[in-house]
Amino acid sequence: MSRVNPPPMDTGMDDGLQVDVAIVGAGVSGLYTGWRLLAGELAQGETRPGSVHIFELTERLGGRIESVFLPGVSLAAEIGGMRYLRSHEIVDSLITKVFAQELTPTDFPLGDDSNHYRYLRGQRFKADAWVNAQKNRQPYWTRYFLPSEVVGFDSDQLFNKIIYDVLMADPWFRERYADKVSFTAPYDYGFKLTAREWDDIKPQLTYRKPGPYEGLKVNDLGFWNLIKDQVGQEAYEFLAVAGGYYSNTINWNAAEAFPYLVGDFSKADVSYHTLVGGYDQVGNSLAQRYVAQDPTGKRAHLWGQNGLQRLDPAPGGSPYKYVLTIGNAQSGKSWTVYANAVVLAMPRRSLELIGADRFFSSPEVRAEVRKNIGAVISEPSFKLLMGFESPWWSQEFNAHAGESLTDLPMRQCYYFGTDPVNSHSILLASYNDMRTTAFWSALMASPHRNLKRFKPRATRLASAEALAEVESLQAPDVMVQEAVNQLQELHGAENPVPAPYVSYFRNWTDDPYGGGYHAWQAGVSVREVMPFMRRPDPSERIHICGEAYSDQQGWVEGAVCEAEKMLQAHFGLAWPSWLDSQYYLGW
Repeated sequence: MSRVNPPPMDTGMDDGLQVDVAIVGAGVSGLYTGWRLLAGELAQGETRPGSVHIFELTERLGGRIESVFLPGVSLAAEIGGMRYLRSHEIVDSLITKVFAQELTPTDFPLGDDSNHYRYLRGQRFKADAWVNAQKNRQPYWTRYFLPSEVVGFDSDQLFNKIIYDVLMADPWFRERYADKVSFTAPYDYGFKLTAREWDDIKPQLTYRKPGPYEGLKVNDLGFWNLIKDQVGQEAYEFLAVAGGYYSNTINWNAAEAFPYLVGDFSKADVSYHTLVGGYDQVGNSLAQRYVAQDPTGKRAHLWGQNGLQRLDPAPGGSPYKYVLTIGNAQSGKSWTVYANAVVLAMPRRSLELIGADRFFSSPEVRAEVRKNIGAVISEPSFKLLMGFESPWWSQEFNAHAGESLTDLPMRQCYYFGTDPVNSHSILLASYNDMRTTAFWSALMASPHRNLKRFKPRATRLASAEALAEVESLQAPDVMVQEAVNQLQELHGAENPVPAPYVSYFRNWTDDPYGGGYHAWQAGVSVREVMPFMRRPDPSERIHICGEAYSDQQGWVEGAVCEAEKMLQAHFGLAWPSWLDSQYYLGW
């Protein structure tokens, strides 16, 4: 298998370094920004920066996308972001046009629901139980006491019903967009609204159901508030659990939740894609193209384990606008970098850790930046991988891909697949967010808990020597045992779960990430905050971009859309020749 690996990062120092643009953060938005600044098409009359350096706090590239290769398995396992939609045109165009020689897209298989389990309130059934009952014109009963009018809906159908009902209750929406939505009794709802149309709808949509929220803008309502008002708290609990992600039903901006759910999660014909060899190759390819702009490292340079500590105005008489204080992790020392423009390609928690609001000279701007940094919710996320000697899930109940889910703290497991040349297999043993991450955090080592790590076990195909190299990366043994117990409860005694031979985990809630993804707070004017963050003060050359402050949160597409809009508006770049000129980038 050929794979694009990341270029090396410089973990040293160069005190007094002078650059035109300093990018802080080597996630996808930072890498994309660096590459486009040095290689992208310029608008007429614009000039390109002479040098662009990227500074990354951690030891790796890619931010919250990370593909893992466990010993004995040649398949990539995704511990971070793992897929994209073909409607994500920047990501798709990068993969199929710009990086066509390096990257190979492939379907992200969802498997067959007839072979997946749901285990909710102690009730175990196959994931297609709702659909099968509907074919027989019978409601499928779960252990949730739902209102009679929604008994028999699966979670996707119920999300769609709620959104459809709210939309069609507003005369303003009906007058303009009624022909873009449809209802085919009793379970099927359709939405053909474009991203541009949703941006028209989101600030205008008014909630019209009689009660405490009547007359409020949907943008000012939390999604939990709205769901409870529409179908009650018990149905809300059903959606939070059966939908697979607590993050989808937290009390975030209801208007932003609508297109997110009907476009990505509740759409019957949605299909996902990934990359042969691992999704993190998107970031690796961007990094390779970036450093290739200058092999000497003067114009393009990747600094690893070098994090921003301070950003100050440069002293009088300096030809540069800013001086950055960079902390070097290996030496424990600090060094200075001079720059004329700074891009903070960082999520909310990282911005808070460095006190980004203090970087602006105007007190009014500082207050607005501080407020808008908090305009999004950081959503905790945790993943645990396990390697097995054989794919017990396909042997026991014929699952080859996709997910099973439960209300147990593990929440979801993904059947990632089997090595094509041997029997070793990978399972995403737990994919959970929000309220369940605390369960697993309590099973992690800390200064107050000295927990024994899981001991990798040599197999016929994974040597003791290879496993010794990943011993320091293993999850705590108690965490692995707990996950195996929950896997067994989810799948039932008739599907015995063997012991894994290796593990790997990532708590994305840890600093500097603060969460796996983000969501807009209720009441936030998203169409105002997004462009504000890209350049908070017109008199300053300090910019913020990334997934957190996008309208496609949780997706790589959101990160690159924000970077692209920033580059065109504030760095003189022209529309990319490889991107459809009609693609809507959003606010």
